[in-house]
Parts: sequence; C-alpha cells; structure tokens
Amino acid sequence: MPRSTHVSLVVVPIILLLIAMTSIQGGASLAKGLFPAIGATGTTALRLGLGALILCVLMRPWQAKLSLKSCRSLLAYGLSLGGMNLLFYLSLKTIPLGIAVALEFTGPLGLALLSSRRLLDFIWIALAVFGLWLLLPTGQSAVPLDPVGMGLALAAGLCWALYIVFGQKAGAEHGKQTVALGTIVAALLVFPIGLWQAGGSLFAPELLPIALTVAVLSSALPYSLEMVALTRLPARTFSTLMSMEPAIAALSGLLFLSERLTLTQWLAISAIILASAGTAATIKPKAKALQLRE
Repeated sequence: MPRSTHVSLVVVPIILLLIAMTSIQGGASLAKGLFPAIGATGTTALRLGLGALILCVLMRPWQAKLSLKSCRSLLAYGLSLGGMNLLFYLSLKTIPLGIAVALEFTGPLGLALLSSRRLLDFIWIALAVFGLWLLLPTGQSAVPLDPVGMGLALAAGLCWALYIVFGQKAGAEHGKQTVALGTIVAALLVFPIGLWQAGGSLFAPELLPIALTVAVLSSALPYSLEMVALTRLPARTFSTLMSMEPAIAALSGLLFLSERLTLTQWLAISAIILASAGTAATIKPKAKALQLRE
C-alpha cells in the first residue's frame, strides 16, 4: 500500500471526527441562543423531535423487528438519551458550555473505570476528581459556578453512562436503526415537557430554520461522520480523540457565546480531558471507554 494511501486512511477519519465534535458543540452553542425564546426544555424538544425525523428518513427504523424483550432495552436506551439531552441543555442555562461538557464526560469516564483495579487507573480517577474539585463553587473562586447547573451536568453524565449500557444491549438487537428508534423514544419523552414549558412558541415559524440547523449539527451530521470514523479507527484511538470534546466545547463557548473561562477552570477542564484520554488509552480492551453518542 502506498504511504500516501496509508496516511489518508488514518488522517481522513481523524479529520471527520474532529469535524463531528466541532459540529456537535457548534450546534450546542446555537441551541443556547434559542433559550430566551423557548427555554432549555423547548430547545431540547425541538432538537430531538427534528433529529428523530431526520434519522427516520436516513435509517428507516420501521424496518426493525421489535420484540417485547428488545423493546425493554430500547425504551431504557431512549429514556437515558432523552434525559441526557434535557439535563445537559438545562445545565447550559447557568454554566459555560465547556464546563458542562467536561462535567458530562465524568459519566462515561466513571463507567470505564468501574472495573478498574490497577494503580494507573486510580491515577486517572484522582486526576478527574482533582478537576471536579477545581470547579467547585467556593468563596475563593473568582467566578463561582452555579451548583445546580453543575449538578444537572453531572446528572447528564450519569444518563450518558446509562445510554452506553442500554445502547450496547439495544444495538446488538437492532444495529444501526437503534439510534433512530432511541431518538423517537427520547423525543416522545421530552417533547410534551417542552410543549408544556414553551407552549405555542415552540411552533413559531421563525425558529424552525435555527432549530433544524441545531438538529443537523447536533445529530444527523456528527452521527454520520462519527460512524465513518469509528469503522476506520481503532476503538482506543477513537475514544482518546473523543476526549478532546470538552476543549472544543470551551472554544465554541468562547467564540460563539463569549463565555470566558478563568485559568483555574481551564486547568480543571484540562485535568478531566487528560483523565479521559488516559483512561481511553490504557483501559483494558474488554472495558468500554467513551462511546459514540447521538
């Protein structure tokens, strides 16, 4: 194989993954701009509702063969997906995007470390805890973070961990159609909440282009790109690269939302990124690290 071809087989999926992460966080920045009009719950409802429609067109979930047993794991997967999105968007009301993503990453990080017994794994745990400690709202903090927003982001991380567990079970039964089916369940969970909170504003024609863009940037486009990258990169490489997402989120917040972080907050995000990357790079192959998310 020519060297140029070999390099392209490695470089191209890495570029696609970077584009996917940038797309997700750009979508989150754009979504936050909808909060004044329809709130975080309304924004989540539109994102999941439109995302479900797009994924239905792309993946034709009606062709899946459902059974009572598979529906249970699919329901749990969809509920955890809906909870993850809703809690994450609610956290963005009071804390910066980069910090919210870093806190959310503790979910899959904790899941990957649950079976850890080696000293090296506990070093990653200690590093993640150090990052969280730096983010704690204290009187000494220059810009104290809202504890409720931090709690919501951590809860979103817990839902992400559950999403991985149930997604593996549902995915084994429904393959690529799992995401579309799960997104439908998530939309059915969140949309009534968003409708109750936002009312008729949810259907304002002027919001549709922005909401559709959010759905594409946060769901359809990155999911497609990540699937290509995942099939062409080793799982460990994929997971390690995914650990960059909190930094990309922080940069998106800075560029698009003017969210400036303190030096301590950047240090905290860096500690969590390093813990995630270290875990992904050194975890035993049988353990799952950071997984693809819708």
